[in-house]
Amino acid sequence: MNKTPIFQLNDGNRIPALGFGVFQVPTEGATYNAVLKAIDLGYRHIDTAVAYFNEEEVGRAVKDSGVAREEIWITSKMWLQDYAYEDAKQAIETSLSKLGVDYLDLYLLHQPYGKLSEAWKAMVEAKAAGKIRSIGVSNMTSTLWTKWQQQGLFDEMRPSVNQVEFNPYFQQKELRKLMAENQVILEAWGPLGQGNVELFNESALQRIANKYNKNVGQVILRFEHQEGIIVFPKSVHKERMQSNQDIFDFELTSDEMDSIRSLDRGQGRHNPDAAGVEEMLLSAFDVHKQD
Repeated sequence: MNKTPIFQLNDGNRIPALGFGVFQVPTEGATYNAVLKAIDLGYRHIDTAVAYFNEEEVGRAVKDSGVAREEIWITSKMWLQDYAYEDAKQAIETSLSKLGVDYLDLYLLHQPYGKLSEAWKAMVEAKAAGKIRSIGVSNMTSTLWTKWQQQGLFDEMRPSVNQVEFNPYFQQKELRKLMAENQVILEAWGPLGQGNVELFNESALQRIANKYNKNVGQVILRFEHQEGIIVFPKSVHKERMQSNQDIFDFELTSDEMDSIRSLDRGQGRHNPDAAGVEEMLLSAFDVHKQD
């Protein structure tokens, strides 16, 4: 594998630009096996969340990999069920315990609703205590970012990342301008469009893939990397996991980048600004049901 490049966050920490995501990877051993395989293949950035219900398997795989803890970047996310201050403090401790680690490299507010200020306060304190190295947010649109910024949420400490839906059909152009002003890096969930067949059949992407003897998925990930986006595609298949990280031995030209930028449709599959989303997510499940 080509060595994964590193991006520097606004707090000075250095994060691998490509990682391995475990959203919707089943538990009961599947997540453990997938993460162990990913680390063996050279991945050094694992992205999980309380709401994925697989933190324990991620932690066991990291421990059993034989790779030193400090060489693996671990991200998890707090669910909005736990945003009240005391709950948030406990949620951080629970994630540390389930992962079996002394610190998290990155911890995010998974959804941008509810008692964010209380949860953010707990995360800032945990960062100061060395329990979290970097903190950030997720699914925060430009509208929601502006709302919370105006309310002073980030006065004490800015987020280092904002993890949002991102792929060639949804390039978050307005949000990225706002993030750039605050030196906040975007992380892409669904960087391959969640397997969108139409996207993979785009002639522009297929032409570029043929030119470099790459597949369309690799071209998409390379485009996102050159845009300065952190990506962590998900797969449990060894060949695809290898393929997804084989994107650092070619470079797209400015014309090729522009041709992919032109695919942007300005909207994704998930709209955090839509009415009722907060209520729907809050009632979606209980993250403590297995505790």
